[in-house]
Amino acid sequence: MESAELTESQRLIVEVCDEVKELLLVKNRKYGDSALRPRRIFSKASPVEQILVRLDDKIARIATSGMSVDGEGVVDEDTVLDLMGYLVLLRVAMRMQLRDKR
Repeated sequence: MESAELTESQRLIVEVCDEVKELLLVKNRKYGDSALRPRRIFSKASPVEQILVRLDDKIARIATSGMSVDGEGVVDEDTVLDLMGYLVLLRVAMRMQLRDKR
């Protein structure tokens, strides 16, 4: 689909998805593959379980801070972007886990 053929909503969807993708790639380069292949120094939990814990933390931060319907709440966009990123990582980790079971 050409960019000119996209509606405003569709262009924004592409923009936000690209932001999440860039965030994940930058963090993966910066921190290595730590979310999907943890070093297991202290925790022996699976990558899926570790990502679920991080999601709990992010959601708790949003719940504690509160967020108004108009987006003017205390929660900043970075927290929402992080949450989205962890959801993508969860999906990747789940696929890796299924692949490894085969």
